[in-house]
Amino acid sequence: MNEISEIKAMDLVERARRVAKIAASHADDVDARGRFPEEAIAAMKAERLLGVQVPADLGGEGATTAEIAEICSILGQSCAAAAMTFSMHQIKVSSVVSHGADAPWHQAFLKRIAGEQLLLGSATTEAGIGGNMRNSICAIEVDGDTCRLEKDATVISYGEEADAILVTSRSHADAAPSDQVMTVFLKGQYTLEKTHDWDTLGMRGTCSDGFLFKGEAPAEQILPKPFAEIAAQSMLANAHILWSAVWFGIAADAVNRAQSFVKAAARRTPGTTPPGALRLAEVSGLLQLVKSNVMTALGQFEAARDDETKLSSMAFAVAINNVKISSSELILTIINHCMMICGIMGYKNGTPFSLGRHLRDAHSAQLMISNDRILANSSTMLLVQRQDTSLLR
Repeated sequence: MNEISEIKAMDLVERARRVAKIAASHADDVDARGRFPEEAIAAMKAERLLGVQVPADLGGEGATTAEIAEICSILGQSCAAAAMTFSMHQIKVSSVVSHGADAPWHQAFLKRIAGEQLLLGSATTEAGIGGNMRNSICAIEVDGDTCRLEKDATVISYGEEADAILVTSRSHADAAPSDQVMTVFLKGQYTLEKTHDWDTLGMRGTCSDGFLFKGEAPAEQILPKPFAEIAAQSMLANAHILWSAVWFGIAADAVNRAQSFVKAAARRTPGTTPPGALRLAEVSGLLQLVKSNVMTALGQFEAARDDETKLSSMAFAVAINNVKISSSELILTIINHCMMICGIMGYKNGTPFSLGRHLRDAHSAQLMISNDRILANSSTMLLVQRQDTSLLR
């Protein structure tokens, strides 16, 4: 058995924990300096984690969404920036696996992702559109076998670090804003001119600066399915589930720190209940709600995976939207509770109970695709879609 085969044979959780250990040792520095978590990404590549979702017959491991979510959670407990980078990469991979694997170029691309451990970035936002990824101003230009694209992208996920970027645009110059395609551009096929610095409150290590993107590539690199189908049938669910798994990881680590704080207090005063013990019990219940939320979503996605009608239905979209909304709101409540438990030791940096990074990273959750935008979309669908009240579906 060669080295790559041996790595693949190891348990995914075991491999993820080794990466998480490395990520944790650099997390505070990544946050403080707003730098890319290069050590964690290098460890992911060494453990062959970037290609786990690629089907086995194309050199990957055919990992399920549940397995990838577990990796996101493990990484989220160590370094949210590294975990979010991993999750966004896997969301892009899911688009190619679900909607491009039958096309020769994209098949070969998936083999490269698994074989070379390529890191995929994302450019779905645009100046003048904001965070509404289902509309574009820019349009792909197809000239014979070549396509060209220029996009004023307000955010490109870890753009300077990516080995390839998946970019949304209108399908042609006369197309409606919602008539979109997604195109894979490999490093060397595009230039990036920085327009905005990623100087943020939290998630600083994702380094998602804004760029003027200019690319030229073979036209066969355009994904064969419309972006509307990609978004509804793979990207939406993967994003909301994997992001929620990352946020669960952030919250879980905060609860672990709070639990350690309460245990230490109990050892100092045997026979008495520490002041934070009741609040710890309360926050444990809230964390379980987030876990249940993610697990339910995984079950719903798995049940609908082979049915394009279900995946594109309003009922499924509303349910998956609710996962993102509830997870992103609950984790802030959880971390605030943990801060109250740990007190000044949680508020201070550099202690075993410090929670400042967790709190700042968690505030991004409601803004990554604005909760207000998602609620507006759900409210429109609920005007015509009956609310699901069953416990069995």
